[in-house]
Amino acid sequence: MARVVGALFCLLVLAGALWATRRYAHGFARRAGRRTVMHARVRIDRYKLTRKAYVIDALLADEAIAAAVRAHSEDSGTTEAETWDRVRRYLDEIVPFFNILAYYRLGYWVSRAVLSLFYKVSVEYERPDPFRGVPRNSVVIYLMNHRSNADYVLVAYVMMGAVSISYAVGEWARAFPLEVLFKSFGSYFIRRRYREPLYHAVLQSYVQLITRNSVTQGIFPEGGLTRDGALRPAKIGLLDYALGVARDPDVRSRMYVVPVGINYDRVIEDRTLLRELETRSQVPTRDRVAQAANVGRFVLWNLGRLVTRRWRRYGRAAVTIGSPISVDSWLTGLEAEGVSLFDAPRADRLPLVQHFCDAVLKRIGAIIPVTPVPLACAALQSFDVDFVSREALLERMSAMRDVLAEFNARVLQADRDIEATFDRAYRMLRMRRVIARIGTGFLILPNGRPLITYYANSIVHLLGPFGEGMRARDALPLHDWERDALVRGPAPG
Repeated sequence: MARVVGALFCLLVLAGALWATRRYAHGFARRAGRRTVMHARVRIDRYKLTRKAYVIDALLADEAIAAAVRAHSEDSGTTEAETWDRVRRYLDEIVPFFNILAYYRLGYWVSRAVLSLFYKVSVEYERPDPFRGVPRNSVVIYLMNHRSNADYVLVAYVMMGAVSISYAVGEWARAFPLEVLFKSFGSYFIRRRYREPLYHAVLQSYVQLITRNSVTQGIFPEGGLTRDGALRPAKIGLLDYALGVARDPDVRSRMYVVPVGINYDRVIEDRTLLRELETRSQVPTRDRVAQAANVGRFVLWNLGRLVTRRWRRYGRAAVTIGSPISVDSWLTGLEAEGVSLFDAPRADRLPLVQHFCDAVLKRIGAIIPVTPVPLACAALQSFDVDFVSREALLERMSAMRDVLAEFNARVLQADRDIEATFDRAYRMLRMRRVIARIGTGFLILPNGRPLITYYANSIVHLLGPFGEGMRARDALPLHDWERDALVRGPAPG
């Protein structure tokens, strides 16, 4: 009997100790979170701090999801209980759990360390103080071009002193530990090319819930990474969901879309992306073993360069933050033409949203930063020969920079001597075995043409009279729009 009492007493002491430890840990985390916010002096969307379980409960009570459940059960022949279980799985997959310490401590230090290791980061604004006149309780959606998976880290890092961004992240990051990290940073996962109406009803309700509660979001309207270096056509799914909350006049008046342009002197995945364009006969499949092997080789190669002290950074990673675009002004313009976006049938509404998204993507294209490597590649692409003299190349780069200035493009360090700009680009192109110095000029190496085209395509739309000749000498066997047509297959009928 004494042993039983002693065992029970030990269990009670252990339970009390665990309870006290948990209470202390929660209190410590709250205090550390407050200190982090006060130290960083950042604005955090209050709804991000809402517990995941509460968000899921709010969505389960959404009538739009309930209607989708009934429709799915009728179409699929499943019971409503089974369909609700399916909805809960979708919600658990989509809804994140934002953690202040993970974002502003772990996320900040890791992003700073990684970006500083690989790049020299630059950030510019299209105009001084671009958010002047934008209310503090505004609903802001950042739309940005998608060049690399590093975009998530880069934009979050340059904006971390002002706001935390919730990204829509593709399935590529649904692997440990990336899934846990992204969710703790407030990002939500989406299934691309997944057509089930029930899933999209759940996703739409979540996007509209966080938009209505002023959660700042980051969306890549191209829907994926550019494989040929050029801007891809805009896709409107997530933006259309978010714009749906502008039915509420209060939300409409404080809703803004901000274009963001991104560019690099080196995209880490560039050769992998180009390999996906190598064949017209079939769409390349994604072999996870091959991808892991490529990542392993990349890590080992760069570790070797670090150990032998031959490490060189990959040049510039540049971001330009554009001027906010008022959704209220856009909707008012439509109404002045006799068009009500939310009263229009879906078939009429979607083209209007597409036109708006295309206009924003055009703004993004206009503010894409011009870093040294894309400028040098554009100059090389403009010649119809494989050997270019240094004098002719510098002259062409200077002429292109003048054109970019005329079109008000965002040329990094435009006041620098053109020779210094080329020398920075040449170091990277030589390291990548794209070009080689031969006497008084440079020879484009056999495997260098695709990379030259890839980087030139990032700014070809800004180069006016040079653009036509550059497109004529495009060295890529396939482009994103052609690849997308292969993925979709021939149109029915």
